[in-house]
Amino acid sequence: MQDKAAFTPPSVLLATIALSLATFMQVLDTTIANVALPTIAGNLAVSAEQGTWVITSFAVCNAIALPLTGWFTRRFGQLKLFVGSVALFTLTSFLCGLAHSMTELIIFRALQGFFAGPMFPMCQTLLLVIFPGSKRGMALSLLSMVTVVAPIVGPITGGWITDNYSWPWIFYINVPIGIFAAIVVWGQLREREETTSHGPVDYIGIALLVLGVGLLQVVLDKGNDLDWFASTEIMAMSLMSAIALVSFVIWELGERHPIVNLRLFTDRNFAIGTAALMLGYAAFFAINIILPQWLQTQMGYTAIWAGLAAAPMGFLPLVLTPIIGRYASKFDLRLLTTISFLTMGAACLMRTRFTTDVDFLTIAAVQMFMGIGVAFFFMPLTTIVLSNLHGAEVAEGSGLATFFRVLGGSFSSSLATWIWSRREVYHHASLTENVSVWNPVATDYLHKMGGATQQHLAAVDRTIEQQAYMLSTIDYFWLVGWMFMALIVVIWFARPPFVHAGAPAAPPSGGH
Repeated sequence: MQDKAAFTPPSVLLATIALSLATFMQVLDTTIANVALPTIAGNLAVSAEQGTWVITSFAVCNAIALPLTGWFTRRFGQLKLFVGSVALFTLTSFLCGLAHSMTELIIFRALQGFFAGPMFPMCQTLLLVIFPGSKRGMALSLLSMVTVVAPIVGPITGGWITDNYSWPWIFYINVPIGIFAAIVVWGQLREREETTSHGPVDYIGIALLVLGVGLLQVVLDKGNDLDWFASTEIMAMSLMSAIALVSFVIWELGERHPIVNLRLFTDRNFAIGTAALMLGYAAFFAINIILPQWLQTQMGYTAIWAGLAAAPMGFLPLVLTPIIGRYASKFDLRLLTTISFLTMGAACLMRTRFTTDVDFLTIAAVQMFMGIGVAFFFMPLTTIVLSNLHGAEVAEGSGLATFFRVLGGSFSSSLATWIWSRREVYHHASLTENVSVWNPVATDYLHKMGGATQQHLAAVDRTIEQQAYMLSTIDYFWLVGWMFMALIVVIWFARPPFVHAGAPAAPPSGGH
């Protein structure tokens, strides 16, 4: 018997493909521009540092839009919000490709990031609408496949397009996909009734959110470049962000018509699930930051080969995710999440045994093993997050959870490189202490090279640097590995049952 809360479009398959393509396009765009930054900066005649605002502007506006998704949904309705976001995202993608200056590109990227915000939460909500209760696990699994594969494909695709065509095409490729997705989703779901509400606008809440989240994202994106709290700018922005965010929380909890429904955190499963999702994604994202960087800067890999070494992580999720989606409801989802954290933690601890002689196949094999954990990550956690939410709460909860997941990735992106570099400095100093005239091993090594010439000492320093980065990488994977293990404890504080995850309430008649 079909779930009354579900709406069946003329073609569930076509609607699912269009929703998934739109989300794939949006998630892909978070990483596709990264590898093209040097080319973009060069073509638009700006410094590499100015070029990074192409990434920062997108991230800041995306982070601001995500928590507002619930309010946008109440105001415009789920379908209009999704289709409108896709259409405007597509338009701004086209304008990014046409940009003739860095200022234009940054403005269009900021708008693109803002319109991208509601797309993932709305896709999640609409998939839960068109699938009956018994198949919602499959719907969330499908979305998790997109979330895993797109960030892996992004840098490889961006590099290939930039090398073989020109950088504007990394934005132009969104246009046909966006047009197709918007038209098909509107055509398939327009008969579904929705209610909208036009209550008072919480302007103070919006202002505090924009200020707090916007400044926090800038701090995270620029912290490494400006040497964190040694910089007066970072200190000032961090203080202003903290004041704005604390004020935002206090204001929203006392507001009758809040812009963000923070009371969702009183639900145990939402709070525990969101915390595990944010921290787990931060750890997962850290691996995707450090591994390719280490391979390219210290192991001599090209960008393409580093991408290929990392890519096997996406293979098993493609195979396993549909199976997990089909049978997940028969198991305790905390157990499935435990398998995820345990596997990804074990993969990180395997990497602590790497040396500078590690070969491509070993790196790829560990990545493939970690894919098992990735397959069990998104769907069970998302189900736990949404398990007690109904009706409008699904869109609000999905937007908030996605915001914290993205924020976890931003923290990870900033802190990963900083920790990695700091540990390299520590190990470099420790190793250098042993290279002296009193160390027979060091003197013998230099003697075999032909004496302590400037050239030979420089070669020794390069070797020390490579080993220091290897030790720093080991430290990093040890830290991330045990972080995954600790999250196993966290997820068992969630409370079953989880089977009715995110069931949307049946739309009342007389929708506006």
